Amino acid sequence: MGRDKAVVLAISMLLGGICFTRHADAQTFRTYRCADGTQFIVGFYDGDKRAFLQIDGEPVTLGKRLAVSGARYSGAGVTLTIGRAGATTVKHLKRSVTACAVI
Repeated sequence: MGRDKAVVLAISMLLGGICFTRHADAQTFRTYRCADGTQFIVGFYDGDKRAFLQIDGEPVTLGKRLAVSGARYSGAGVTLTIGRAGATTVKHLKRSVTACAVI
């Protein structure tokens, strides 16, 4: 499967899984690329404190955790941190924390 087809499939799976599990008035989706080559999509819904990720071809729901500054979400071995200034990092699958940017 080509890279473009894989990305389209991942987005479709994320949108399909999230759309059928929750109805919301507004949502935000962002796609990130990280320094270690990881790519993921994250979705946020108004009124829901969780983050919904599609990472490594799998959907993962992350609960919001206490953070000194910004926002931190974790679950299923994945930790997503978004600083107040927008600096974003992800840690997953026993990999080191890596910096990520919106693409």
